[in-house]
Amino acid sequence: MNFIHSILNPITVINTVGIVGVWLIIFAQSGLFFCFFLPGDSLLFTAGFLASQNFFPSFFLWHVVPAVVVLFVGALVAAIAGDNVGFAFGRKIGPKIFSKEDSLLFDKKYPVEAQKFYDRYGTKTIIFARFIPIVRTFAPIVAGVGAMNYRTFFSYNIIGGIIWTSLTVFPGFFLGKSILNAENYITPLLALIIIVSFIPAVIHFIRERRAHNIV
Repeated sequence: MNFIHSILNPITVINTVGIVGVWLIIFAQSGLFFCFFLPGDSLLFTAGFLASQNFFPSFFLWHVVPAVVVLFVGALVAAIAGDNVGFAFGRKIGPKIFSKEDSLLFDKKYPVEAQKFYDRYGTKTIIFARFIPIVRTFAPIVAGVGAMNYRTFFSYNIIGGIIWTSLTVFPGFFLGKSILNAENYITPLLALIIIVSFIPAVIHFIRERRAHNIV
């Protein structure tokens, strides 16, 4: 339990792996199906918040480019690259992913859920799914399975990556800058961040249940 708590706690993660580790986690969660459980929104929001508190070690680059900008650019590249890996994986294995047996690291309901999302929103799924935990990981894989045109995918991937990374990193940064002695309130703020990050998933779940009941 302590291990799982450490993985899911953004502050613990950032303390352990640093800014480069944050990028690697975003990459893994975006494109590797067995990393769907890793933090995404809350991790970037918290990293943005900590950047406002001068949390990250002072490297020579920080004197030229603010740490939050470096964080944002690295996370953006990681998110886009991760989705590309997921797309390539989906294209290679094809429909086999839907018949893969459940295991500790895989549940076939996840790609099915992503497929429903894709059927509803089409190519825009690559943008919208960024804000839905788990669906975020499987959406590019499903796009690859469905042989979505790569240029179309890549365009939406970039747009979605920019929007998602901007709306997670910079709000945390500006929140930290706007609150006096913000470091004293980091625990309740983190709890709020985690709750807010799950709102899109809850809304999606409620809509799916209502649609299922209607049918």
